Amino acid sequence: MRYVVIGAGAIGGGVGGLLHRAGVDTTLVARGDHLEVLRDEGLRLTVGADAEEVLDVPAVGHPGEARWDDETVVLLAVKSQQTAAALADLLPHLAPSTPVVSLQNGVANERTLLRHVEHVHAVTVMMPASHLEPGRVTVHSAGRPGLLDIGRYPTGVDDVDLAVSADLVTAGFESVPRPDAMAWKHRKLLMNLGNAVDAACTPGDAAQELVRRCRAEGEQVLAAAGVAVTSQDDDLARRGQLLRPLVDREGVGSSSWQSVQRGTGDVEADHLNGEVVLLGRLHGVPAPANERARRTVNDLVRRQGPPRSVDAASLLAALDGGGQSARS
Repeated sequence: MRYVVIGAGAIGGGVGGLLHRAGVDTTLVARGDHLEVLRDEGLRLTVGADAEEVLDVPAVGHPGEARWDDETVVLLAVKSQQTAAALADLLPHLAPSTPVVSLQNGVANERTLLRHVEHVHAVTVMMPASHLEPGRVTVHSAGRPGLLDIGRYPTGVDDVDLAVSADLVTAGFESVPRPDAMAWKHRKLLMNLGNAVDAACTPGDAAQELVRRCRAEGEQVLAAAGVAVTSQDDDLARRGQLLRPLVDREGVGSSSWQSVQRGTGDVEADHLNGEVVLLGRLHGVPAPANERARRTVNDLVRRQGPPRSVDAASLLAALDGGGQSARS
C-alpha cells in the first residue's frame, strides 16, 4: 500500500516517519514552517530512548501534489476541528475506492467522513507523542511507539484493515483489526476529556478533581445515550506495559496542551468535552464540568493566555455555586 498522511504533527509525523523508516511508501502532507523544514532538512524523529534520527520522508504542501493510484490509503491525522478543511483539499483527488483512515481523537470524524467517502476506517490512537517545533516529532514511549487498533466504520473488519494493521506492525506499532473499533474510541474519548484541563489549568489536586468530574459525566452521558464503550478493565489490559515507561515525562503534554503551547489558535475541546455536552443535551443529562472545561480552554486560546495558568479550584467553586471562575 501507499500512504498519504494528511497532517504531519505528533501522530501523523510519528506514524508516517516510522512507516517510511520501515520501507513503506509514505508521503506527508504538511504546511508552513513545518513543511519547509521537512523538505530542506528531513523529519527529525526521536522514539523512546533512542537517538534522534533524520528521515528523508517525502513531504508536500497539498494533497494534489501527492501521487494517487489504486493502492493509495489516506491516513487523516489532523485535529478534529481541522477535518472539514482537510476534506475540502482532499476530496478532489480521491477515487471512490480510496480508503480514508481516521488517526484522530474524538468520535465524530468518522461520521463526517462517511458523508463524503465510502470506505472509512477508525483507529484508536494510543501514542504518547509531541510536536512542538517545525520538523521535529518525539515519541515518548520506551515500549512500543503506539497502539493503533483499526476497524471499518461503523463496524466490521475488511482487507484494508488487515493490510494497514500489518504495515503498522512492520513499522513497530502494536495493532490489531477490531470490528468494534468505535467502542474502543469512545473509551479513549473518556480519557481525552482531561485534555482541556491539562491545557488550561495549573496542575494539582483541584485539576485532578475537575478531570475526574469530566470523566464521570462522560460515563453517565454515554450510558444514557446507549453508546457502546469498551470497559476500563479491557482498556487497561490492552495497554499493559506496551507504552511504558515514558521517556521525558516533563516533555509530555496532551494534544490540547501542545496546541496552546505552540499558539496554533485553536484546540479540539469542542470535539472532546463538547461531544459529551452535545450528547448530554440530546439525552437530558447535564454535563457542567465538561462545559466549564470546554469554555475555559477556548477562552484561554482566544486571549492567547499561557498554558496551565488557570486556577482549577476557582472552576470547581463555580461548578459548586461558589462564585465565578477566575482567569489566570
